[in-house]
Amino acid sequence: MKKALYICLALLAVLTWRDWSHREIVHEPGILVTELPRQRDLAAFTPIVIEEYRLTPRAEFNLRARVLSRENYRWGNESDLSPLDLALGWGVMSDQSVLDRITITQAARWYFTRYESPAPLPDQEIIYNSSNMHMIPANPWVRKKLKEIRKGNVVRLKGKLVDVDADSGFHWRTSMRRDDTGNGSCEIFYVEDLYIEES
Repeated sequence: MKKALYICLALLAVLTWRDWSHREIVHEPGILVTELPRQRDLAAFTPIVIEEYRLTPRAEFNLRARVLSRENYRWGNESDLSPLDLALGWGVMSDQSVLDRITITQAARWYFTRYESPAPLPDQEIIYNSSNMHMIPANPWVRKKLKEIRKGNVVRLKGKLVDVDADSGFHWRTSMRRDDTGNGSCEIFYVEDLYIEES
């Protein structure tokens, strides 16, 4: 009986620590990220092969952004390739006073915003200054660092926007724009380097 109690207490301690270590970071009001994502389209490229997946680089891509939300994925064709999505914001969508009025959620590889009227921003401003991005780590170090990211972190990410194909017939297409919405509007981001800024 004592052994079962100790196991339960140890499990509770681990879960408590995990929740605490991934708690949201809250900032003072004001825009944290002034720069827009930077993209350079590629005319020539070398395909990237990861197991059964073929990645076609479409653009060099790097950005500094605030993490609005993160969602881990363990199921689905693409979860072994892309284990998490990050909803990222810049400009007005990095401002705590704006984000305090918006509820942000993620599910099924989508990113959702909800707010009460009056809207803190026009919808087009929310769309233009934020995005849900599917993260594909380029190596084990990047995969480990992605796991450390918390909601509210300011991060710098560098890599490529890619399309994904597999012999099974699976295919995934990246967005190449920041002003789109709906199906196909997420960036598929092959992350080669990242930096988590100190809070």
